[in-house]
Amino acid sequence: MNRERDDPDAALADADAVGDAAWSELVDTLIASRRSFAPRRIGDPGPDADQLGRLFAAAAAAPDHGQLLPWRFVIVPADKRERLAEVFAQSLLDRDPAASPQDVQLARAKAHNCPLVMLAIARFGEPDAEVSNLERVVSLGAAIQNLLLAAHGMGLAGGLAGGRALRSHHLRELFGLASDEHPVCFVLVGTALGREPSRPRPTRDAFVSEL
Repeated sequence: MNRERDDPDAALADADAVGDAAWSELVDTLIASRRSFAPRRIGDPGPDADQLGRLFAAAAAAPDHGQLLPWRFVIVPADKRERLAEVFAQSLLDRDPAASPQDVQLARAKAHNCPLVMLAIARFGEPDAEVSNLERVVSLGAAIQNLLLAAHGMGLAGGLAGGRALRSHHLRELFGLASDEHPVCFVLVGTALGREPSRPRPTRDAFVSEL
């Protein structure tokens, strides 16, 4: 049993014992060294059952105004990947009925790229609710980032995948989405296949101003 995972207060106490400076340096290093991996650079093995539990525990620590849990994840297991592949193919053909067989096959292949594939779904509330839909999406984004950082800390590779198939009615039907649920992206986790080049990070001046 890992008492830090089972008792967050114990984890904080341990952090105090390590020292604020060391704790801060560890967090800075984890955040700064994380990379987003393209699907083609994520392979087997994926996270085991214990690691998967830790990933979702990290997601659950995201800010959640009103404790609404305005998001959820749906894992696509290996034996359901072909159904997702069919959604990708049908979505392409809906957009481009003249798509070549090769393009359709490439679309289908996207469903089989990574060992762990999950759909991240935002749950929107009533228009007059105190917590806006934008704030709910922010909560989902924080949950995803927590999950990706936890994966990175375990030595795993993570990334996101989008695309126009997310707006397809075929996808909504496959995942059984309610009318107030919106697919945002796929979250991918596995083992890095080579190194992902780092991208330039924006400087503070590029996104910070003062009122």
